[in-house]
Amino acid sequence: MGDYYTEQLVKRKTPVSAYIIMGALALMTALAVLAMLMFPFGMLIVVVAGLVDYFVFRGLNVEYEYLYVNGNLDIDKIMSKSKRKKVFEMSVSDMELIAPKGAAQLQGFQNIKASDFSSLMPDARLYEMIVVKNGAKQRIVFEPDDVILEGMRMLAPRKVIK
Repeated sequence: MGDYYTEQLVKRKTPVSAYIIMGALALMTALAVLAMLMFPFGMLIVVVAGLVDYFVFRGLNVEYEYLYVNGNLDIDKIMSKSKRKKVFEMSVSDMELIAPKGAAQLQGFQNIKASDFSSLMPDARLYEMIVVKNGAKQRIVFEPDDVILEGMRMLAPRKVIK
């Protein structure tokens, strides 16, 4: 009954490079259809082009779901609203620090490679979280709402900087 549960869905902005890839794939598919008319094995080229289009287009429509339950944060990547993959999980006890992106407290952690689970929107309120798992530090960039931040702050008030 005393469970702290919240979830948040963040739609990732499709980058310009994705539109270039989609255009190139559409052109490739059109050329494959022309090849089908000219060559006896052209149907095979169309099938391969169609499969490539399907799998690439599916991976370009991305959303992230943040699920925070009783001190555990799970981040799932949802592709084309049909396929879900867990990309990150942690417990607040593994967290070393969470602060707004660019905060002075994060200066010592800039050499750690970051995993970005944000929307890529220019006006997004980004936070960076430093997590220690199995002795290795990870830097996570994401967009938690106030409910998630408050849940973390209840369990680790010194580690959460608003």
